Amino acid sequence: MTPLPRRHFLAGTAVAGGLLSVGAPGAASAEGRASAAGRVDKPFLALLTEAADARVAEVVDGLDAVLDQLNNLGQARPAARSLRLLTSVHVWGDAAHHHDGALIAPMTRLVDALAAAQFDDGLYDQGAVHSPPDTAFSIVDLGLVYGLLDADGHSGTRAIRATLKTILLKAGKGLSTGGVHTPNHRWKVCAALARINSFWPDARYARRIDAWLAEGIDQYDSGQYSERSATYAPIVTNPSLLTLARLTERPRLYDPVRRNLEATLHLLEPGGEVETVHSRRQDQKSLKHLSEYWLQFRALALRERDGRFAAVAATIQRRGADQTFDETPLGDFLAEVLDHPELAAPLPKATGVPGEFTFHDRDCGLVRIAKGRTRTTIFGGTDFPDVHAISSGLSTNPTFFKWRKGAAILDSLRLSPQFFSLGHFRAEDVEATADGWRLWAEVRAGYHLPLPPQHRRPDGRYPLTDDGRFWSAMDFPHRPKEWRTLRTEIRIAEADGGWNLDLHIGESEVPFALELCFRSGGKLTGADPVPGQKDTYALVKGYGTYTAGDDVITFGPGNGSGPRQPAVVDSGERYSWMGGDLTPAGQRVLITGRSPLRYRLTLR
Repeated sequence: MTPLPRRHFLAGTAVAGGLLSVGAPGAASAEGRASAAGRVDKPFLALLTEAADARVAEVVDGLDAVLDQLNNLGQARPAARSLRLLTSVHVWGDAAHHHDGALIAPMTRLVDALAAAQFDDGLYDQGAVHSPPDTAFSIVDLGLVYGLLDADGHSGTRAIRATLKTILLKAGKGLSTGGVHTPNHRWKVCAALARINSFWPDARYARRIDAWLAEGIDQYDSGQYSERSATYAPIVTNPSLLTLARLTERPRLYDPVRRNLEATLHLLEPGGEVETVHSRRQDQKSLKHLSEYWLQFRALALRERDGRFAAVAATIQRRGADQTFDETPLGDFLAEVLDHPELAAPLPKATGVPGEFTFHDRDCGLVRIAKGRTRTTIFGGTDFPDVHAISSGLSTNPTFFKWRKGAAILDSLRLSPQFFSLGHFRAEDVEATADGWRLWAEVRAGYHLPLPPQHRRPDGRYPLTDDGRFWSAMDFPHRPKEWRTLRTEIRIAEADGGWNLDLHIGESEVPFALELCFRSGGKLTGADPVPGQKDTYALVKGYGTYTAGDDVITFGPGNGSGPRQPAVVDSGERYSWMGGDLTPAGQRVLITGRSPLRYRLTLR
């Protein structure tokens, strides 16, 4: 790896000429000069500037709470991010708070507290003891802050810069020797070291970056990273790789980011959400909005003149102008643009993102189908069939089908057989058929027979082992078994503007519930409330409807009811033993039955 060059980051706009620059116009680097007059997206900068200025009062008023988090809980990230916001408006020539002396005191409080909370090894806690990866998140922000203040060179921030230098150099020692927990942590640590090395080159930093990168980027052919997450890709992995590409002069690192964004194009929902059902992280069970991807789509649109990426970036910007961002406050993005001024160039001409497509991601077991105002998700790629475990870092979401028609949204379709408390149907895979798609799974549970003579113990003290459902001192692996098996196959085919889902469940005789969960806010008709279960209904006969605005989804038919097929969803002993909850948010409709049977669910 070549030495990482020291860089100056540009943090203001010289009104004359429209240059993004620090201090006097002569301070602009060649990078800044690339964003000359006529090549600056003024509405984009104005939007960020106004939003950042508007955040100042909130950050200053909340300073005591942020410092309390830092001093009592070891949480450095909120303090570093607050300092980043205040720094951005202090150095930015167009900000109302440009060189505002009133900001020096809160900035000093933040940086002094961050210095005091740092351990001798250069690390912070952030909920984990002396944590290199959690420290890296804060150091990336603090490195950006130092670069902006150093390039600005304002006399009022001299002491702040000196303290930041001490923090960063101290952190470099811990980050260049410490470890990580998850795949994305590697790239965040590398980005933090690259920040520090860009100011004070050190062979130890470069060697550590080289060592982590030598492991290879954890990306599938489809473009998803190994965590398959719409949280960690835009917040950690993509920004870290972009930083490394710039600061360590590794242009090849733009490639995985581009491939991830191309995959993300097929996961977009019309309302600004990103599909997450296939994720291996926390977002597999929550909604995720597109806003965190904003500057990545913008960066690659500008670098590669990609009109598809430009269209997405422009869409996110329109949402920001309407103040509809849901996660990172809009004003917090200003610092990143000041750090990387090429992002302020006008976007290339937008071209259409994929509007009509069938996208089969074999790495994730995910199918996405777009037609007009409808989006369909078919999922058969959980990790459960292989590892039979429910754990952080695994894909275990039992939702196998989602459909939205405009404002009418079926957020989740799940199947829950009451079979030895093994829990929901989770497909072993998804494959294309002549007329659609096929999901399938086979689960089995055993009745354990007497141990063979060679494995019997007179003292009865057998090892504690797992039979796939629970643990017991029974030496399960050496026992012959009498198996009970449940096979499920679901065939999915388009029909009459909607879908037919043909379920074949057998051979064991068990009750099941098919659970349709619709987005809150719509109106349900045709289904009866289930006593004692909030927002839960049963479709016993005929068809039900779900209406949101002018859009309607009709579903059914009901399959009867009775004591042998109760309206019960069995999440499985892995959840119930721990008091876990697999109930999705929204309005649930249960269609019950008893296997073996064949049943067709229609959605229109």
